[in-house]
Amino acid sequence: MSETTRFAPSPTGPLHLGHALAAIVAYDAARRGPQGRFLLRIEDLDRERSRAEFTDWIYQDLAWLGLTWPQPVLTQSSRTAAYRQALATLEQLNVTYPCFCTRRDISAEISSAAQAPHGSGANPGITVYPGTCRTLSVAERERRIRTGQRYVVRLDCMRAAAQCADLTFTELGGGPNGELGIIPVDPTLLGDIVLCRKDLPAAYHLAVVVDDAFQGVSLVTRGNDLFSATHVQRVLQRLLKLSMPRYSHHRLILDEAGKKFSKRDRALTLRGLREAGVTAGEIRARVLAVRG
Repeated sequence: MSETTRFAPSPTGPLHLGHALAAIVAYDAARRGPQGRFLLRIEDLDRERSRAEFTDWIYQDLAWLGLTWPQPVLTQSSRTAAYRQALATLEQLNVTYPCFCTRRDISAEISSAAQAPHGSGANPGITVYPGTCRTLSVAERERRIRTGQRYVVRLDCMRAAAQCADLTFTELGGGPNGELGIIPVDPTLLGDIVLCRKDLPAAYHLAVVVDDAFQGVSLVTRGNDLFSATHVQRVLQRLLKLSMPRYSHHRLILDEAGKKFSKRDRALTLRGLREAGVTAGEIRARVLAVRG
């Protein structure tokens, strides 16, 4: 079966070994069928941190690994109109609301709930917004917006769940705990996620489902750290009447401390490894040794 896959890095820093694993897994999956396609997408919505220099490095690193992709490369910065249209559709479905909470407000609310006799803990390891602004009246929301209070737009997961009964997705990779086959969707797993901010036309979950459908992606390959994201992304696909790809999540490549590679941690970069004389073949062998 021929698949259309994609690798979608953000140009906010140099690629590292974790990126190499994700790109190679997607590339190999596309090459299994005669009509398979491997797409490169640049997720450059964060305009403050995105840099053209890093985009150039992405192209150079992937070419060094022996990967090829069709032109032109889709950039999310060119997709603002599509995201706005998707957000308007969700607003018409009455599954969004403005949230005026600051990060400090959210942290305090979560801490308070955790200290309660039956505090939160349904999703260990996942930080879920407590829904503070969900119950604000329409009049109060309009008053706050009118006075210029900053806000983000969130998905009301409970309202969305009511419109998305019996959702599933197909998992081919095994998932973090060996999940395989048809997986039931929990629309509330990630709570009321952010759909957009004042400085971003779309947050990750909204942008990725809109772009995957637009590009005809049939198989999403990615790390196990994004397995839980599939639940809310399936909800958005149903609400927006978008096509549903299959998913294959793989194990992560970890550093010597047992943590996943991160731009923030200044992990070993592909550019640095190349300059040190490491070959592309050695990189492929190293990253695929952990592939699950």
